[in-house]
Formats: sequence, structure tokens, C-alpha cells
Amino acid sequence: MVAMDSVQKWFGKLHVLQDIDLQITPGEVVVVIGPSGSGKSTLCRTINRLETIDEGVIAVDGQELPKEGKSLAGLRADVGMVFQQFNLFAHKTVLENVTLGPIKVRKHSKADADRKAHEQLRRVGVDDQANKYPAQLSGGQQQRVAIARALAMEPKVMLFDEPTSALDPEMIKEVLDSMVDLAKQGMTMVVVTHEMGFARTAAHRVSFMADGRLVEENTPNEFFTNPQSDRAKDFLGKILEH
Repeated sequence: MVAMDSVQKWFGKLHVLQDIDLQITPGEVVVVIGPSGSGKSTLCRTINRLETIDEGVIAVDGQELPKEGKSLAGLRADVGMVFQQFNLFAHKTVLENVTLGPIKVRKHSKADADRKAHEQLRRVGVDDQANKYPAQLSGGQQQRVAIARALAMEPKVMLFDEPTSALDPEMIKEVLDSMVDLAKQGMTMVVVTHEMGFARTAAHRVSFMADGRLVEENTPNEFFTNPQSDRAKDFLGKILEH
């Protein structure tokens, strides 16, 4: 579903993505973890070309990422994205936020978009908030609306860039629960997160990044109990002893 082949990315002299090779099959949940500044978010953002790459190839569902124009917009419609900040339109209701993309990009009728929006809002447990504005919701509710908004586009793959990092601790669980449910339903997901519990329970594969490289990949059980690289051992030693 997602194929990254020899991907390179520089910010000036900083080599932020180095020789990235990553293959993600349909229905697979890949959790990308690693220290801050390791390139995790940049990797995630290249998959729908929010960040351009300097070398290499990225393909989604067999189609190489287009450079720009309508074909790029079409690809972005197939790749849902949930950010740290919720990025909801403050002046639109929850329902209007969720229906905007399907109406404008997918060209669905308002009635069809409304019906599907309610489906997705129910799926993440916030359909009772449909007529409220974002400012009237908690952070956890806003993030679940952002997930519903991405799902309403019927994407082939969902990208999550540290979706819980801006939330209070009690709100994190409700968002992660929605993501676990998505994973169980077979959604292809790439998740950049510091939530190791989610990585253990929902991931099919953990990809560990450090210094712009994919250092190690394994099943959650193998990675957390038997890391192979010194870099991963050092990282896990620091985060798991507290």
C-alpha cells in the first residue's frame, strides 16, 4: 500500500531522511518510534507530499507520488492525515468540518456526505457533538473529529503524526482507543507516536528511527523484549525504566 525506496531528504545541510526503505502492506499498522529529531514526522509527511523528497521514490497503492496539480490532490484524498494539532475550522460545526472534503474533493452530494459523516463520527464516538463548534469540545473530542474527517474521505491509508502529543493524559486514551478500533477494522496505518502501549498492542510492526535512518524493524514483542541495535537498546532503556 505504501512503498518508500531509497528516500533521501535534506533540510539545508541536515540529512533528515537517509536511505529510507519501507514497505507497508494493506491492512498493516506500522508504528514509527524514536528519539525527538530522528526524522519520524518528516517521514510521515513525505507519504502525502506535505514534505517533498530529494531522492528516491514513494508510491501509494502502486502509484508514484505526483509532483503537483490535480493528480497530487487526488492522491492526498486517498491518504488521510491526522496531526498533532487538530486543524479543525473554528467557524464550522463538527459536521461541516467532516463533510467539507467529501463535498469539495470527492464531489459527494450534501445528503450523502452528511450520512457518511455521521457514520464516521459514530465510529469514533463523537456523533452527539455533530452540531457543536470545535471550541466547545475537549481536545480529545477534537482529535477524534479530526480522525472522522480523515476517514470521511475513504482513504486507502491513514497517517498519524503524534496525534496525542497535544492532549492531556486523560484525553489520550479516548483517542488511542479510536485508533485501536481502526486498526482492528483493517485500516492501513502509519503512526508516529511516543505512546509505547499503543505500539505494543496495535502495531503489526515497529519501525525504530534514529538520526534520519530506519535503524531497526520488528514485531512489537521482539522489539520491546529483544532490541537488536545499541541505539534501540539505549532508547528503550531511557523510556521504559520510568
